[in-house]
Amino acid sequence: MTDTQLQDTNLDELGPVDFFVIEFPADKANFTGEMAEELTKLVDAGTIRVVDAIILTKDETGVVDAMELADLGDLGDLVSIEGQLAELLAEEDVEHLAVAMEPGSIAGVFVYENLWAAPFASAARRAGGQLVANGRIPIQAIIASLEADEALEATGA
Repeated sequence: MTDTQLQDTNLDELGPVDFFVIEFPADKANFTGEMAEELTKLVDAGTIRVVDAIILTKDETGVVDAMELADLGDLGDLVSIEGQLAELLAEEDVEHLAVAMEPGSIAGVFVYENLWAAPFASAARRAGGQLVANGRIPIQAIIASLEADEALEATGA
């Protein structure tokens, strides 16, 4: 989806848009391996649409540099999504995203539309509703909660 394609899209039909940042030590970054294959499967299945993707590097002094996917050279499986990107992230967005990164690391930033939720989101908007908050529950918190429940059951409480 290019900038023009995104602008031509009926905004009432868009699904929720999220992002994730995947950080690696600089010497361990692999954006063209299994991770890229799984992301491409989500796109091909129509689960998500990647609308922007960039690579951030943060040197040991904290200086951040942003690169487009094409700057990686061999994109592997990511080549299929690279031509559809709308390049939505601004310099200010990059600075905010890089705050969480450790010095000497590299990160992939992916902004994606949740196509699976688009019909529901569109119906909610037509009904006069609007999304006012969303969030994620970290998997570690879910595991801890389940383990706590199991411990309570084991003690009979």
